[in-house]
Amino acid sequence: MEEAGIVSHRINPDGCRIVRQPNDLYCKILVMTIAELKSLHTERQQAIRSRLEEFAEVWRSGDNARIFEELVFCIFTAGASARMGLVCIEKARPSLLTGTQEEICSAISRYHRYPEARAAYIVHTRDYLQRELDFKLKEKLAGFEDMNERRDFIAANPGIKGIGYKEASHFLRNIGFRGYAILDKHVLRSLHEFGVLDSPQPPSNRKKYLDMEKKMMIFADEIGIDFDELDLLLWSSKTGEILK
Repeated sequence: MEEAGIVSHRINPDGCRIVRQPNDLYCKILVMTIAELKSLHTERQQAIRSRLEEFAEVWRSGDNARIFEELVFCIFTAGASARMGLVCIEKARPSLLTGTQEEICSAISRYHRYPEARAAYIVHTRDYLQRELDFKLKEKLAGFEDMNERRDFIAANPGIKGIGYKEASHFLRNIGFRGYAILDKHVLRSLHEFGVLDSPQPPSNRKKYLDMEKKMMIFADEIGIDFDELDLLLWSSKTGEILK
C-alpha cells in the first residue's frame, strides 16, 4: 500500500503516465511513447545528423585553440545551460588564450551566474595545458586508444577544472568523438520516463555514470536508433532545440 502523501506513477499501454496524487485522485500526464520517439527521430534525423557532422568538422579542421574553446564552452555550460555557454564564449573569446582571470571574469560577469569561478577554472586549465602539454590538447586526445581513458583524462584530471563526466562527455561529443552520453537533466528525465533508468537523478560517481550510459546504449539498440543521435533526440524532445 502506498504511503499517504506519496506520489507514485506507472505507464499505461497508451503511453500515458498515471500519477497517484495524495488525495487518491488519478490524473493522466501525457508522456512520449516509443512509437512517438521513433516518429520524432524520423522528423529530426537530418537536422541531428547535420549537427553531428558539424561536431566532426571541429575535429577535422580545428586547431588546438579551437579545441580549447570547446572545452571552455563546457566549463561555462556546467551548472548552467548551453545557451549561457554560447553567450559567454562569444563574450570571452578575445581573452581565452592570453587574457587574465580578471579580464575573462569581466567579459562574462553580466552573462554567467558564476563568473569568478568560471574565469578561475579557465585560467587554471589553460596554464595546465600549456605547462604539461605545450597546449597540444588535440594531439593528447588523439593518442588515447580507450574511449573511457580519454574521458577520464578530462573528467578526473586535477589540472582541468570545472569538468565532470557529463561535461567531459559533452566536450568530446562536441569535437567529433562518438559513443559518449551527455546525461544532463533532460536526457535523464527522458530515460526515466521510458523506464530505462530507475531514477532521473544524476549519477554521483564514475561507475554510476558508466552504468547509466550502458543502459542508454542498450535502449538505443533495442529501439533501433543510433546512440549518438538518440542523445540529441532526447535532449531536443525536452527543449525543442538541437544545440551543441
